[in-house]
Amino acid sequence: MFKRITVRYNSYYDSVTLMSLTQEIQKLPGIREALVGMATDLNKESLKGMGFYTPEVEKAAATDLLIALGAESEEALYEAEELIEEKLSPRVRSRAAGQAEIYNSLEEAVLEGAGIAAISVPGVYAAREARKALEHGLHVFLFSDNVSLEEEVMVKKLAQEKGLLVMGPDCGTAVIGGLGLGFANKVRAGHIGIVAAAGTGLQQVLTVIDRLGEGVTHAIGTGGRDLRQEVGGITTSLALEMLEQDENTKVKVVISKPPAPEVREKVVRALEEGTKPAVVCFMGEMGGEDRGKVKFAGSLEEAAVLACSIVSGKEGSLYYQEKDIEELARELTGGRPVRGYLRGLYCGGTLCDETLTFLAHKGIPVYSNVAWEPELLLKSPEESRAHSCLDLGDDYFTRGRPHPMLEPGLRVPRYLKEAQDEEVAILLFDVVLGFGCHPDPAGVTAEAVREAARIARQAGRQLIQIAVLVGTEGDPQGLREQEKVLREAGATVLYSNYAAAQLVARLIQGSLSG
Repeated sequence: MFKRITVRYNSYYDSVTLMSLTQEIQKLPGIREALVGMATDLNKESLKGMGFYTPEVEKAAATDLLIALGAESEEALYEAEELIEEKLSPRVRSRAAGQAEIYNSLEEAVLEGAGIAAISVPGVYAAREARKALEHGLHVFLFSDNVSLEEEVMVKKLAQEKGLLVMGPDCGTAVIGGLGLGFANKVRAGHIGIVAAAGTGLQQVLTVIDRLGEGVTHAIGTGGRDLRQEVGGITTSLALEMLEQDENTKVKVVISKPPAPEVREKVVRALEEGTKPAVVCFMGEMGGEDRGKVKFAGSLEEAAVLACSIVSGKEGSLYYQEKDIEELARELTGGRPVRGYLRGLYCGGTLCDETLTFLAHKGIPVYSNVAWEPELLLKSPEESRAHSCLDLGDDYFTRGRPHPMLEPGLRVPRYLKEAQDEEVAILLFDVVLGFGCHPDPAGVTAEAVREAARIARQAGRQLIQIAVLVGTEGDPQGLREQEKVLREAGATVLYSNYAAAQLVARLIQGSLSG
């Protein structure tokens, strides 16, 4: 194999650009290995594993660019390098960005009227860049992960002093005044303001609201740790104040992973003291509580339905009723009991959390790499056991690799591995649409669905495959086309993760009683 490693000193590019480029290079004919990334410790470690480690790599700093290529021929190496040069040239970056403008400095962008800085740099530098943006009076959308808790608290306290938002770290989605940031769906403008950790949970709520014919003012991400005791809900509190002042926002919605008890009460109290009705969905809680102005939802879908009902003044209902779930279960099983385990493979952490929460309340223990109960944490994320659900967007799976929402093909080997397990009867997965996501996630996954069905058929066993499709009619991938591709491959497609969890519980408990 022909190998070449190049170090470009003081050449910085954001992580999303480089992960996407690496993926593109890996698909070129004749290329066997490729990594285009900044010289972070993580990427250096990856190069060691690939056999590319050199003294130049050892000396490189995180502001230097590493290009490592392994190919079947010199010609293939050359073609890959040509493409990298083309993709990373400023001229092409400008053209590829469509309407976007490229500025030479933060000061220049501020003078042109910028109001938000979207930051996607290695985590060790993210807080520094966030501070710079805040000092220039900019709100911050912090896409970067691997930011320490101490740094998060520091930048959020600075933002609080300045009356600015820090959305993140590890903030995947936001919609500000109709402008999507990160992975964002195309949704209607309306009167619902959302504050959420920002990720697939937020996207699920956005898409349900859009399907019900309502719309949003703003969807403000906070990062998954904002309601922890150490952070104290700084961004959540600021965001709720902004929604309170926003004339177009008629209803406030808060979505969060399980909060610290004292922070939970602080958030609920702020909602009760506000002038607008609110809906809250805390993962791990089953909802149902009604404090008059503040209603508690037991699922992401219910949170969206309640918010829409308040805005429209009309009573709403979940997209799938209990009878729909039962009928679907009968169609899938033909009346026969399902004997085997569930394996859930999620791109979205909040969707995974929601499934774990619902099944736990149904008395179904599920192992996971993100389980809240220590006894249900998988010893190794590489090996499932019994009923298992994985968050494939967790840092463990994304170190040195693209997030599965950028490249859902990374899920395929694990999907087929689970399909080959004779004890597995149900495969559950999400397909997330929107700007910033893969252009054809259903197409990538459909082949795996067909192959899984073939494996099960050949073994003479039952395998039910359930897809949660998160998207809107306005998303660039085409909602109906993506659904058609998945159905034709053999998957059962639902638009609600909560409904999918209900269906799984029905299938499993049916098997227990059978």
